[in-house]
Amino acid sequence: MDRAQLADFLRTRREALQPEDVGLPRGPGLRREEAAALSGMSTDYYSRLEQQRGPQPSAPMLAAIAQGLHLSLPERDHLFQVAGHNAPPRAGSDHITPGLMRILGRLDDTPAQVVNDLAETLWQTPLATGLIGDESRFTGMARSLYHRWFTDPGTRLLYPEEDHPRHSRFFASGLRAAYSRQGRGSRAEELVEQLLAVSEEFARYWSAHEVGAPRVEPKRFLHSELGEIEVHCQVLLDPDQGQTLLVYTAVPGSESDEKLRLLPAVGSHSAGADG
Repeated sequence: MDRAQLADFLRTRREALQPEDVGLPRGPGLRREEAAALSGMSTDYYSRLEQQRGPQPSAPMLAAIAQGLHLSLPERDHLFQVAGHNAPPRAGSDHITPGLMRILGRLDDTPAQVVNDLAETLWQTPLATGLIGDESRFTGMARSLYHRWFTDPGTRLLYPEEDHPRHSRFFASGLRAAYSRQGRGSRAEELVEQLLAVSEEFARYWSAHEVGAPRVEPKRFLHSELGEIEVHCQVLLDPDQGQTLLVYTAVPGSESDEKLRLLPAVGSHSAGADG
């Protein structure tokens, strides 16, 4: 760990990031407490790193700092190296690019999320959490919506029952495409083998060998307080990262549009579902 290089790098990256780049009011520059909050850590911990006084950060802590400071992939790799860690592999990385982060920072009034190849949620706007729940809390195989859909009945409570077959078809097809891209020995293969062992429904859809099944549109969610909400899903793909930005919008003036506007008032609770 090179404390001097780490401190200097963090300071220069923080000073280069403008508050408006991260959805904060325009100001002279990003303060340490703001950088700490964006990285999900205490101001004291972050400040000690910039002052060459902190302990060696763990890899998860470095990943959080890289995301909070909107680092590019080369910058993220450099951060890990000066902190005395090997840089994470780029293939299938959970690191969201600065471009996507800037878009997310401007979507405070819209449900949106970033997911990876395995349908693991990497980031959600507050309204997305209000609409579908906090999907970032899951660990292990359960991080993947593909896994939760075929193993946890509670996950399906967020969607009308008549839509379930179309979702099953789409999720099996999406995992097939991810497995095709990642190949043998990948996390996608591990997920496929696990689901084949525990879910007859998944095995049935998997055996169809379908790729490119249509996305369920419009998508209907069952919210615990607001009832059914019908949205359309706009998709922005980052092929280099294998990540997708999903933005949920309702027809202007519709009942669902009004319900989306009410989400901030009813909090982050969705209908009996875990994902």
